Amino acid sequence: MQLSDKARFPSFIRTIPSDKKQVDGIVLLLLKFNWRWIALLGTDDDYSQDGIKALNEQTREHGICVAYENTIPQGSSAVGHMLRNIVYLNVKVVVVFATGQPVTDLMRQAIASNVGDIVWVASEAWSLSQSIPKMPGISSVGTILGMAVKGMALSGFDQFIQSTRNSWNGSFQKKSSAFLGATSNQGSCNQHCPQCSEIPASAVQDFDSTFSFSVYSAVYAVAQALHRVLKCDKKICKRSEPVVPHQILQKMKEENFTLNGRTISFDKNGDPPPQYEIVFWDTTSQPVSFKTVGSYASDSGDSGTQFVVREEDIKWHASGQIPVALGSKDCIPGFKKTPYGIHTCCFNCEPCTAGTFVNQSDPYNCQPCPEDEWSDDESAFCQKRTLEYLDYDDHFSIGLLVCAGLMCTVSVAVAIVFAVHHDTPMVKSAGGKMCFFMLGCLGVSCLSISCFFGVPTTWKCILRNPVFAVLFTACLCCLSVRTFQVICVFKIAAKMPKVYEFWVKKNGQWMFVTAAVGLQIFMCGLWVGIEGPHPFNDTQAVKGQIIYDCGMGNMFAFTAVIAFVGLLSVLCFAFSYFGKDLPKDYNEAKYVTYSLLVFFFTWVAYLTAYVVYSGKYIPLINAISVLASLASILVGYFIPKCYVILFKPEYNTTAHFQTCIQNYTKTISSK
Repeated sequence: MQLSDKARFPSFIRTIPSDKKQVDGIVLLLLKFNWRWIALLGTDDDYSQDGIKALNEQTREHGICVAYENTIPQGSSAVGHMLRNIVYLNVKVVVVFATGQPVTDLMRQAIASNVGDIVWVASEAWSLSQSIPKMPGISSVGTILGMAVKGMALSGFDQFIQSTRNSWNGSFQKKSSAFLGATSNQGSCNQHCPQCSEIPASAVQDFDSTFSFSVYSAVYAVAQALHRVLKCDKKICKRSEPVVPHQILQKMKEENFTLNGRTISFDKNGDPPPQYEIVFWDTTSQPVSFKTVGSYASDSGDSGTQFVVREEDIKWHASGQIPVALGSKDCIPGFKKTPYGIHTCCFNCEPCTAGTFVNQSDPYNCQPCPEDEWSDDESAFCQKRTLEYLDYDDHFSIGLLVCAGLMCTVSVAVAIVFAVHHDTPMVKSAGGKMCFFMLGCLGVSCLSISCFFGVPTTWKCILRNPVFAVLFTACLCCLSVRTFQVICVFKIAAKMPKVYEFWVKKNGQWMFVTAAVGLQIFMCGLWVGIEGPHPFNDTQAVKGQIIYDCGMGNMFAFTAVIAFVGLLSVLCFAFSYFGKDLPKDYNEAKYVTYSLLVFFFTWVAYLTAYVVYSGKYIPLINAISVLASLASILVGYFIPKCYVILFKPEYNTTAHFQTCIQNYTKTISSK
């Protein structure tokens, strides 16, 4: 790999692929079979150390864990100890990026140690070794796969080698000369080899022609470059001046020609396009044979990376199944990986909580579901939520709307009765013109009940509680004023005449109502201005649902508005209590107490439900509390008076009221 560094080796060009490309092919092979728990073994040389370093970088990028890494030691005991460590770590795939005798020692010790079902991935330096397959017991070490530079047969070259082998009986020169003479007649060069007699028989016998084409193409590339520099044609060269090396180097960098059907070219680092074969050692045959079971090629053109493995051609050792090398067992869907130790392949499986899911693209984190989706515990995906709100066609909604309509009708009916009998003592004692103001507030509040149903909008949210708060405040003010006015007539006028005179002359009742209602309107306006009621999606209340409802907005402002209504209720209750001993027709303590208790209980129930319960029926409870509060005043204050007006007219006379006053005066005087 260092030879590709043009800063150090600017004039180096080769016809054998860079080992970096071989590393790419090995990583693709590991990923093909999902082997993510491996060991890396090498030797103490640049070829191996550079390859191991590149493998570490590549495996880290692709989530492959190197469980064990070492340089093959010397000595059978040290090698045996290393193999025991590999077995102890449950490593099933061992990449051996090494050369020379250490690989032979490793495989010999693997046979002796009976390491079992291991996949050995061989680098091209020993993937086509001639000596290792001849070891006795090599079939017991497991499955051996390797990367090999794609070779190409040279016409006549194997015949030349065979002729050399067959002539190794002392008559080498004679037979080889005869062979060369025969081939020279066919147009080839006279390859006289006086040094061939010095080559030992074993070297010829173990000759490997894998790189023959690479040597041939290298010579041809130089010849092509020289041919272009000298401007030669088929017969003569036109250039006569001397040729310097850099001229040939420049031409070689630019070369792109076809030789025996293969393209010869070089990239910016002086490396050719990688072309590898994936070989499988078939140890079931004798002798062991090398079978091509795949290929790997890469270039910068349109074809890109081509990686093919024919799994059916591989005979896996022992079980016949592809070995599993994953470190920790993969998590089931819905569980995330939580690494422990230094390896990402060692992890615990932890369930994803509700509202989250684990995606295949990121198995280490539980991702939150989008706002409009949900999930159970241990989910691998999210589901769409259903949108829920209290619609008009709901049975409860229909029931409340009917009740609101009836109450509105009753309010109008009461107003008509009071209008017809407006000069009677009963109407005057109830408040006179102020009664019509109260009935108007009750009627409008009943109409606002419709805002609690259907799809929430900003205006619907504002017209719910703020409108009720203002109108109900007006009703409570009128009740308080009416009760206070009766107390003034019977208890304060005699003792504090100037106070009573001021109250009557300055129209104190309307001043109080206007001031209190104005203050409530101001607080409601402040509430809406700061952060008023508004539509919102509640995705936390109910699993699998989006509750579409109105939020209260600023809770401090909401609390202040309700507290003011509560304060007026307490004031009204206090006035009615002080007037409990007034004449019967002027004594409203019982009816006012009933109305206020209903108001208190319903709103305490609503606020409790609002805090502890979440769901689409919260607006229903709110509407019930509003309707019950309005009904308490209508039924507790106005209906009894209508009953007297319509069915007990004898009690609705001036004489009857005067009699009640006289009886009260006598009672007070006698005490």
